[in-house]
Amino acid sequence: MEIFISNRISTPIYEQISSQIKALIIGGQLQAGEALPSIRGLAKSLHISVLTVQKAYDVLQADGFIETTAGKGCFVSAQNPDFYLEEQQKKIEQLFTQAIEIAKTSGIRLDKLQALLALLYEEE
Repeated sequence: MEIFISNRISTPIYEQISSQIKALIIGGQLQAGEALPSIRGLAKSLHISVLTVQKAYDVLQADGFIETTAGKGCFVSAQNPDFYLEEQQKKIEQLFTQAIEIAKTSGIRLDKLQALLALLYEEE
Protein backbone atom coordinates (compact mmCIF):
# COMPACT_ATOMS: atom_id res chain seq x y z
CA MET A 1 0.00 0.00 0.00
CA GLU A 2 1.48 3.29 -1.11
CA ILE A 3 0.34 6.56 0.43
CA PHE A 4 1.54 9.88 -0.94
CA ILE A 5 1.31 13.08 1.04
CA SER A 6 1.94 16.62 -0.07
CA ASN A 7 2.73 19.73 1.92
CA ARG A 8 1.93 21.85 -1.13
CA ILE A 9 -1.83 21.45 -0.92
CA SER A 10 -4.20 22.83 1.67
CA THR A 11 -5.73 19.46 2.58
CA PRO A 12 -4.56 18.33 6.04
CA ILE A 13 -2.20 15.36 5.99
CA TYR A 14 -4.56 13.13 7.98
CA GLU A 15 -7.29 13.76 5.37
CA GLN A 16 -4.87 12.94 2.55
CA ILE A 17 -4.09 9.63 4.24
CA SER A 18 -7.69 8.72 5.05
CA SER A 19 -9.00 9.64 1.58
CA GLN A 20 -6.30 7.57 -0.14
CA ILE A 21 -7.03 4.55 2.05
CA LYS A 22 -10.78 4.96 1.40
CA ALA A 23 -10.07 5.03 -2.33
CA LEU A 24 -8.01 1.84 -2.04
CA ILE A 25 -10.84 0.12 -0.16
CA ILE A 26 -13.57 1.30 -2.52
CA GLY A 27 -11.41 0.40 -5.53
CA GLY A 28 -10.84 -3.11 -4.20
CA GLN A 29 -7.07 -2.81 -3.75
CA LEU A 30 -7.58 -3.36 -0.02
CA GLN A 31 -9.86 -6.27 0.82
CA ALA A 32 -12.07 -6.93 3.84
CA GLY A 33 -10.01 -8.31 6.71
CA GLU A 34 -6.73 -7.06 5.29
CA ALA A 35 -4.40 -5.48 7.86
CA LEU A 36 -3.38 -1.86 7.50
CA PRO A 37 0.15 -0.79 8.38
CA SER A 38 0.67 -0.12 12.07
CA ILE A 39 0.24 3.49 13.11
CA ARG A 40 3.90 3.76 14.07
CA GLY A 41 5.05 1.99 10.92
CA LEU A 42 3.05 4.24 8.60
CA ALA A 43 4.12 7.36 10.49
CA LYS A 44 7.76 6.33 10.19
CA SER A 45 7.50 5.53 6.48
CA LEU A 46 5.79 8.86 5.75
CA HIS A 47 8.04 10.83 8.12
CA ILE A 48 5.09 12.29 9.99
CA SER A 49 3.72 12.29 13.52
CA VAL A 50 2.11 9.19 14.98
CA LEU A 51 -0.76 11.45 16.05
CA THR A 52 -1.46 12.37 12.43
CA VAL A 53 -1.76 8.73 11.39
CA GLN A 54 -3.89 8.03 14.48
CA LYS A 55 -6.27 10.83 13.45
CA ALA A 56 -6.50 9.41 9.90
CA TYR A 57 -7.27 5.94 11.26
CA ASP A 58 -9.84 7.42 13.66
CA VAL A 59 -11.62 9.04 10.70
CA LEU A 60 -11.56 5.75 8.78
CA GLN A 61 -12.99 3.90 11.76
CA ALA A 62 -15.70 6.51 12.36
CA ASP A 63 -16.71 6.24 8.69
CA GLY A 64 -16.90 2.43 8.94
CA PHE A 65 -13.98 1.68 6.63
CA ILE A 66 -11.73 0.02 9.19
CA GLU A 67 -11.97 -1.81 12.50
CA THR A 68 -9.38 -1.65 15.26
CA THR A 69 -8.60 -4.64 17.44
CA ALA A 70 -6.63 -3.85 20.59
CA GLY A 71 -3.20 -5.44 20.45
CA LYS A 72 -3.66 -6.67 16.88
CA GLY A 73 -4.01 -3.55 14.76
CA CYS A 74 -6.34 -2.04 12.20
CA PHE A 75 -8.14 -4.05 9.52
CA VAL A 76 -10.40 -3.26 6.58
CA SER A 77 -14.03 -3.68 7.64
CA ALA A 78 -16.06 -6.48 6.13
CA GLN A 79 -18.63 -4.10 4.68
CA ASN A 80 -20.42 -4.38 1.39
CA PRO A 81 -18.81 -2.10 -1.27
CA ASP A 82 -22.23 -0.50 -1.76
CA PHE A 83 -22.06 0.63 1.88
CA TYR A 84 -18.86 2.57 1.18
CA LEU A 85 -20.34 4.26 -1.87
CA GLU A 86 -23.51 5.11 0.03
CA GLU A 87 -21.48 6.73 2.82
CA GLN A 88 -19.57 8.83 0.31
CA GLN A 89 -22.79 9.84 -1.48
CA LYS A 90 -24.33 10.99 1.82
CA LYS A 91 -21.32 13.23 2.45
CA ILE A 92 -21.53 14.64 -1.07
CA GLU A 93 -25.25 15.33 -0.66
CA GLN A 94 -24.55 17.28 2.55
CA LEU A 95 -21.89 19.37 0.83
CA PHE A 96 -24.10 19.95 -2.21
CA THR A 97 -26.92 21.08 0.08
CA GLN A 98 -24.61 23.64 1.67
CA ALA A 99 -23.39 24.82 -1.73
CA ILE A 100 -26.95 25.14 -3.04
CA GLU A 101 -27.99 27.21 -0.01
CA ILE A 102 -25.04 29.54 -0.55
CA ALA A 103 -25.78 29.80 -4.26
CA LYS A 104 -29.46 30.60 -3.68
CA THR A 105 -28.74 33.28 -1.09
CA SER A 106 -26.09 34.76 -3.38
CA GLY A 107 -28.34 34.79 -6.43
CA ILE A 108 -26.24 32.30 -8.38
CA ARG A 109 -28.36 30.54 -10.98
CA LEU A 110 -28.48 26.75 -11.34
CA ASP A 111 -26.77 26.77 -14.74
CA LYS A 112 -23.83 28.75 -13.29
CA LEU A 113 -23.61 26.34 -10.36
CA GLN A 114 -23.64 23.33 -12.70
CA ALA A 115 -20.95 24.91 -14.89
CA LEU A 116 -18.80 25.54 -11.83
CA LEU A 117 -19.24 21.95 -10.64
CA ALA A 118 -18.30 20.59 -14.08
CA LEU A 119 -15.23 22.82 -14.23
CA LEU A 120 -14.05 21.81 -10.75
CA TYR A 121 -14.74 18.13 -11.40
CA GLU A 122 -12.69 18.12 -14.59
CA GLU A 123 -9.88 20.10 -12.91
CA GLU A 124 -9.04 17.41 -10.37
